[in-house]
Amino acid sequence: MQKTSEKVDLKEIFDEIDGMRDYVLQLQQNMTKLPAISPASGGKGEYQKAKYLEAELKKLKFDEITRIDAPDKTAENSIRPNIIAKYYGEDKSRTLWLMAHTDIVPEGDLSLWQTNPFEMVLDADGDTIYGRGVEDNNQAVVVAFLTARALMDLGKRPPINLGIMLLADEEVGSEYGIKYLVKNHRDLFGANDSFIVQDSGDPKSEGIEIAEKSVYWLKFSTAGKQAHGSRPSDGNNAFVAGAALALRLRETLYAKFDKRDPLFDPDCSTFEPTKKEANVPSINIIPGSDVFYMDCRVLPCYDVNDVRAEIDRIVGSVEDEFKVQVKIDVHQLMSSPATPADDPMVKCYIDAVKIVNGSGVEPKTVGIGGGTFAAYVRALGLSAVVAGRIYENPHTPNEKASIKFALSDAKVISHVLMNLK
Repeated sequence: MQKTSEKVDLKEIFDEIDGMRDYVLQLQQNMTKLPAISPASGGKGEYQKAKYLEAELKKLKFDEITRIDAPDKTAENSIRPNIIAKYYGEDKSRTLWLMAHTDIVPEGDLSLWQTNPFEMVLDADGDTIYGRGVEDNNQAVVVAFLTARALMDLGKRPPINLGIMLLADEEVGSEYGIKYLVKNHRDLFGANDSFIVQDSGDPKSEGIEIAEKSVYWLKFSTAGKQAHGSRPSDGNNAFVAGAALALRLRETLYAKFDKRDPLFDPDCSTFEPTKKEANVPSINIIPGSDVFYMDCRVLPCYDVNDVRAEIDRIVGSVEDEFKVQVKIDVHQLMSSPATPADDPMVKCYIDAVKIVNGSGVEPKTVGIGGGTFAAYVRALGLSAVVAGRIYENPHTPNEKASIKFALSDAKVISHVLMNLK
């Protein structure tokens, strides 16, 4: 009889979620016009958006709502807000946490947008919406609200607690978000808790992410000697040395750390020079300093310390050859173990996707190169799944999301919440 009761409960919840289309639009519209861009990317931070979301949470029937402000003098009101909400279940010792980030990336080249990026636009199809952040990561915020509100409106308590974490600063390193909480509020992460992060996925929600490559971001500052462009022998071109270093790092690291893992796509470690800082203001100056950055995504089979040892060796060879000095700064380093494929939550999520999204959907476990909150959770020894039904178009012009995808994800999470053992 218990099984029958659970099915009836889920049908009620699913029907309730299906009636929340206008709620999806309301949340998306209001969030899109509050661009929560990091000060590091030229914005003011998440304060206004967090204030709106906190007020919306208080309209619902949560048992706990807490705001944890990370200090940041560069942001509006000198804070980066993180919001924690909890709706008690029958077993208060366990919580299923839904994690989403409130910050977004800048709009980029406005000429590539067909709409105002900071005004949500509903397509003529009645389902697709456009705007910066509507997918990354507003949809995850919306799904969390839908899941909670459906239960509350029906007067139902889940078997375990439903928790929501709306976190700052994910797009530029999470120093004021998940990292701040792990360091200063470790008690939030219970030993029996599970976590769902909707910050990666695909249009069918078939990829269930259980592992991430180590994220290793490095800054290389090369010091030579500035001189007039007509007399290069009077100086030491730091740009030339830096360019040689970038090429040597890329070629050598790909060759040395070349193992493959079919769980990931791409199935190898990647080592890419990316950002390049300006060096000199004029064409006729030999640069005395040069700065570039590298984005390394390392398969879990490798120890990042071994990668660093090889990087140090390569840097030493360039310093000797070009008579320069190179300083290395670590901008981000995150490594974590995988969530086991047979973890109860992984199995439960896969079952939920099959039931909610129907025939023709074949969910499978995957790994990704992009870093998410899940890495920090897994580093604590806790279970985390990263998944979602999304178009997979974050950071692009004309970013879009789907109302039906949000409703579908809320049903999947509700199924997990009601059935997680």
